[in-house]
Order: sequence, then C-alpha cells, then structure tokens
Amino acid sequence: MTGDPDQVLRDDLPSWAKRIRAERRARDWSQRDSIRALRVHAGSEQLPSDASLIRNWRRWESGEVEPDDYYKPLIAKTFGTVTTAIFPRSASRDADSELLAGTGLDTLEIVSRLRASDVSATTLEAVRITVDRLCSEYPYMQAQQLHIEGQAWLRRITALLDRRLTLSQHIEVLNLAGWVALLVGCVEYDMGRRQPAEATRRAALSLGEESGTAEIMGWAHEMRAWYALTQGDYRGVIAASETGNKLAPSHSVAVQLAAQRAKAWARMGDRRQVEVALETGRVMLDQLPYPDNLDHHFVVDPAKFDFYAMDCYRIVGENEFARTYADEVIRASADASGVERKPMRIAEARITLAVVEAREGDLSAAVRHGETAISGERKSLPSLLFAEREFSSILAEKYSNEPLARSYLEAVRSIDSRA
Repeated sequence: MTGDPDQVLRDDLPSWAKRIRAERRARDWSQRDSIRALRVHAGSEQLPSDASLIRNWRRWESGEVEPDDYYKPLIAKTFGTVTTAIFPRSASRDADSELLAGTGLDTLEIVSRLRASDVSATTLEAVRITVDRLCSEYPYMQAQQLHIEGQAWLRRITALLDRRLTLSQHIEVLNLAGWVALLVGCVEYDMGRRQPAEATRRAALSLGEESGTAEIMGWAHEMRAWYALTQGDYRGVIAASETGNKLAPSHSVAVQLAAQRAKAWARMGDRRQVEVALETGRVMLDQLPYPDNLDHHFVVDPAKFDFYAMDCYRIVGENEFARTYADEVIRASADASGVERKPMRIAEARITLAVVEAREGDLSAAVRHGETAISGERKSLPSLLFAEREFSSILAEKYSNEPLARSYLEAVRSIDSRA
C-alpha cells in the first residue's frame, strides 16, 4: 500500500476505528482507494473534495472523530456489511430477575399459576419473559441443561392449551410453545440428535401454522436449511431458504435465510450467487430496527452478519477477508471483561483462522486455533464438525507427516465418533 500514512495501530482505539482500518487493509486499499470506493457507493450523493475526505478518513481511522450518521451507513455499504456491525449501539437489556420482578412472580409461582385454573395476563407475561430467557441462554448454556429445561417448559406451556382460554390467549400460548419448540429443536441438533431435532422442528412449524405466525414458520424453515447445510444437501438449503423467505420476507429470519443461501452457494462454487445472497441479507439487516436483546437466539444481530460473511469468504478462498471477519466475530462475541458470550461463534471463527494459517503455511498457529475451537464446552457438534472438515482436509493433504497435524486429526476423529 503506497502513499498511505498508516499510524501504529493502538490498543486503545475505538473498535469502529480498528474495524475501518482492518476492512481497508483486507482489501489492500490505500486511504485514497477507500474514498474512491466511498464515492462509488454514494451514487448520486455529492461528497466533499478528495482532500477533505482524506482528512476525514484519517481522523476516523485514528479514532479522533467518529463518523456521523450520514457516513456510517455509507462506510458500511462500502465494506459490504451492516452499519451496526461497525458502529454498534448499546442495547438496553434488563436482567431476567428484574423483568420477573416486574411481574411480581418467581419461577415457582409461575409454575403454580400454570397449574391453577386461572391463566391471567400476568401469568402469561411471566411465561413470555421465561421463554425469552431460555432463548437468550442458548449461546452459552450447556446443551444438556438447556434441553432439559426447555422440554420442561414446553410441557408446561402446551398443557395450557387444554385450559379455557380466550382467542388471544390461545394464540399467545401457541406462539410461546412455538418459540420453545424451535429452541429445543436447535439444542437437540447441537447434541447430534438428528431425528428428534427434525421432529421438534416439525412440531414448531405446526404451532406456527396454527397460530398464523410467519416468523415462527420462517425460523422452522431456517432450521431445515441449517440441517441440510451441515449434511451437505446444498440444494436442500436453497429450497428451504426460499420457502422460509416466502413466508416471512420482512422479518429478521429472512436475513439468516439469505445467509444460509450464501453458505450453500459458496460450497457449490457460485461466487456470484454468494455475493447476491450476502448483499440481500446486508440490505435487509441494515433496514431493521436494532435488536433490544442481542443474546436472543432468534434475533439476527449485526455481528452475526460478520459471522455469515466469514464462513463464505473462507470457503471461496478469500483469506484476508476471512481473517478480518473472524477477528471481528471473536471480538464481538465476548463482553468487556473477556467472557465469551457466544462461544459457538468464537469456535467457528477460530476454525476459520486455523484454515487461513494452514493455507499460509503456519502449522503451529493453525493447530493452536483448531485445538482451542474443538475444546470448548458449549458447541454445536454438527456445525463445528462441518466447518472443521475443511481444516482437517488441508492438514491431511499438506501436513500428513507432521506430528502436530496427526495429533489434532486424532482428536477430531475422537469427537466425531462420539457425536
């Protein structure tokens, strides 16, 4: 990169400044290249002179000035991502205990009321909060524990359907049961239990159809696309994604359906369709309201778009893009104290870094990333092993005589056999 007055990248820079610099460098752009791209994506909008834009860009990368609300979406569009992935907003989310306190009920009292004849609005609100809590614990709670709790609540909620309910209460209970069924189906698949997971997914779809809730139906088809992807049925991914998109075209699930299409197209070698699918998802996500609860499994947050892009760029061999997005996924998936809030995303990001390092000849760094990825306690076995397959193939092909590679491959075979 010539003519580029790069400063030393400081650790205390704002995350958005680091991200702007990382995105630019992944494309091997100078700062002048960046403002040219910015003009292209601005379309007919009039931008200041090159000299003025260069000054602004330098101040953005140095963290001296944060871009304003006009430039933020334009920068994100230039880099092919969503605005809040680079410039996150702070989502206000009360603790579960505070939410439950607002209803005046604890878990024992909720269960007691569910057994009683009267199903009040307060009881349903408490159940709704509990369902949100369960869906928010998916990223980090042990699968076995979450499965037990999810099934218990699913039984309690569906039992309400035998009670005397108003029409609105009946629909509400169907919806609550639908969300928990979706969650249980995801956890069952994480545990490698394909047949129960598919049965639970179908039950969730049925509940969504009965209540007429497009979003639940859309997520049920998204789960079908996910199952098909990890089983290598890429045409099945496209079919499930298109069906789900027809049912819920304006909900956030449509973003994830687009991402599943992109992942499938990447594995079928169609780079153009990958770009179309990612751009479709990016535009939609940028238009959606910023989510209140980033931990909720059935909410597509901006950082998740980076996760999708990371997978696609790894598959098509764009190492620098894949590395940049993997670093962002790891950063965004931990809280300020370094606690991993989304360990499954981090594991797949480390697999991506392992693949890139292996392609570039650093076996030691590659295996280190790979071992960290497969050693995590909270994992989705089908998804992790599906992503890991690429890394194992590279090790078997390029490093088959290396003890480090052989040791790692043996560890993966052991996990695979247990799964």
